[in-house]
Amino acid sequence: MATSRLEINFIRLLSRCETIASEKRGETEWRLEKYVGALEEMLVALKKSSSKPTPEVLTDYSRKVDFLKGLLEAEKLTSPTEKALANQFLAPGRTPTISNERTPASKTVHMQTKARCTGEMRNELMGSGSSSTDTKETDLRQRRGLPVDEKQSATELDAVLQHHHNLQEKLAEDMLNLARNLKNNTLAAQSIIKQDNQTLTQSMRHADLNFEKLKTESERLEQHTKKSVNWLLWLMLILVCFTFISMILFIRLFPRLR
Repeated sequence: MATSRLEINFIRLLSRCETIASEKRGETEWRLEKYVGALEEMLVALKKSSSKPTPEVLTDYSRKVDFLKGLLEAEKLTSPTEKALANQFLAPGRTPTISNERTPASKTVHMQTKARCTGEMRNELMGSGSSSTDTKETDLRQRRGLPVDEKQSATELDAVLQHHHNLQEKLAEDMLNLARNLKNNTLAAQSIIKQDNQTLTQSMRHADLNFEKLKTESERLEQHTKKSVNWLLWLMLILVCFTFISMILFIRLFPRLR
């Protein structure tokens, strides 16, 4: 199915928003927030359109728009720690927005924002007012000129950050194991319910067969009862007739003496 004009405009605006988000912006920057608002309106219209894309593509579009909204909300926070924590919960898009992207732009923005928030949090804990460092090499060059106490503080900070990173990885692994166990339990419960349904179906089938057999035997018993009554009635009638004829013959043969 051909891409509609609305979807083309949406993709262009989304790519532009991702480009702006990847750049360093000042506090007076207002375009991204306005563009994201326009993206939300276009996404709603795209979902209602008759030539809308597949549900998977719409889900990825919604994911990217939600990521940009969350990015804007995280930037409005004042504390670098809160920014870093909010950035951890952001979910970038999984597919490239335009065809010439090797890596989804939203993932690149997410990594840049994570590095920026980590640097700001490091500077806040170290008590320095300098801007955050974007690479490990720049951070290493700065540490070489620091006093012994600041170097020790930087080392302790790295240890704390590594500890938090390990905790996050452990939490993610625990959540994955929990999801796997939940899936296994669900499959086991589904199998048990299926077996119970099969057993119930067989029981109902046997009950129907037994009912049909009982009905047949009842009809046969009723017919047998009717036949027995008919034979007994005829036997009694024959016996009465025989008695009557015998009495008449007896009277004729042996008249009463005078």
